[in-house]
Amino acid sequence: MNTLVFDGRSGASGDMLLAALIAVGANRSALSPIEDALNLSFSVDTTVKNGIDSTTVSVLLDGESHDTDSPTSHTNSHEPHDEHDHSHDHSHSHDHSHVGHAHEQAHPSDETDPGHTHTHTHGDNTPAEGHGPHRSYTEVISIVESMDLPKPVINNAKGAFRRLGEAETKIHGESLDSIHFHEVGADDAIADITGTMALLFELNPDRVVTTPIAVGGGDVEMSHGIYPIPAPAVAEIATDAAWSIQGGPIEAELCTPTAAAILAEIADGVDYFPTLNTTHSGYGAGKKTFPHHPNVLRATVGTSGDRLPRERISVLETNLDDATPETLGGLQQTLKKVGARDVSIVPVTMKKSRPGHLVKVIVRPEDAERVAYTLATETGTLGIREHGAGHRWTAHRSFETVSLEHDGETYEVAVKVATTESGAQYDVSTEYDDAAAMAEATDIPIREIMRRAESVVHDRS
Repeated sequence: MNTLVFDGRSGASGDMLLAALIAVGANRSALSPIEDALNLSFSVDTTVKNGIDSTTVSVLLDGESHDTDSPTSHTNSHEPHDEHDHSHDHSHSHDHSHVGHAHEQAHPSDETDPGHTHTHTHGDNTPAEGHGPHRSYTEVISIVESMDLPKPVINNAKGAFRRLGEAETKIHGESLDSIHFHEVGADDAIADITGTMALLFELNPDRVVTTPIAVGGGDVEMSHGIYPIPAPAVAEIATDAAWSIQGGPIEAELCTPTAAAILAEIADGVDYFPTLNTTHSGYGAGKKTFPHHPNVLRATVGTSGDRLPRERISVLETNLDDATPETLGGLQQTLKKVGARDVSIVPVTMKKSRPGHLVKVIVRPEDAERVAYTLATETGTLGIREHGAGHRWTAHRSFETVSLEHDGETYEVAVKVATTESGAQYDVSTEYDDAAAMAEATDIPIREIMRRAESVVHDRS
């Protein structure tokens, strides 16, 4: 299985995604239809970030192409363009730099990148950042649909913009059709999203995954005031993503809403870098340079054998000899709310032959302390044991809805599907509550309903 892995420990932005995909082997020519549609150009260049040779992509107006293969005509010790950080409105952040506590004009020292060299033809060199009107969601979708791009590219781009739009509706309490994008409706943001999807289609991996995305820390200044990082749109988009976010490693905004929407649309999450037979790797650089952390997004392409996904875990245990049935019955829901992955309660015999219960909780190591505190306060236990962090192998789980007909009525039944990392299906299981509801309405045995539903899923595969 051909797998593309993004390493999110330094965050992500739209231009970093573009650059990382080109660095890992995507053909830049896939961007030509977007340049034609938006009357702009993608400038592909190289730089060095904290010792790492990286690719950069800038979006320029007026069709000035600035691709370079080697520094042959002149050397510039600064970033390709003077960079200014703009105030933004949730998903309205720009995607061509990682920014600090507030979006103010960058200091010259922030813009300097001593390792950078590039060559270009002098021209207008006008960055497309923020260019164009504040467009509505429907206007942006209309622009995307008008582009001469493969259907999967258009669908993925529309999906990313929908995630941005839905995040805005939840934050502002408006309808999707009434939402107006600010920076993410500008030409460069449309170029970032459609460009990333076009390069991904050209690269054609079987699967895309990302390690946890670093969002940074501190505050970010928006038109509505100063907000803690992650910005509200990033936090909202992450709630529906298949990957996780983490704070740090520096006090700066490291993940932009545009990048979050792109990754939420295309990538599954993994807790750590997966086992790969690596074929290509490359780095996409952001505009900012940090003292001790390379501002780069690493992309790696490789092949992997089929297997079950593995995640890091820790196991919490406690023995209870005085817990009420009500307390025990509520632990599943209570502990899962604070991060428990699984909860088991086993009857045991304790000292003085008293009946008791062994409570075992599987957690991610980073959630162990919070879950242990909740377990103690809910049960009154005086001590909790933690087994050292290990791993567990789990299936990818998804749900399919099956429509079953009976006496002219249609009943919707959910079926859980278990697959390997490559997507190979190896188990299906009907959701009991749905089967029971249909059985009550039809007098068909539950077991027969479950058999029918699972047969439909098997036939689809």
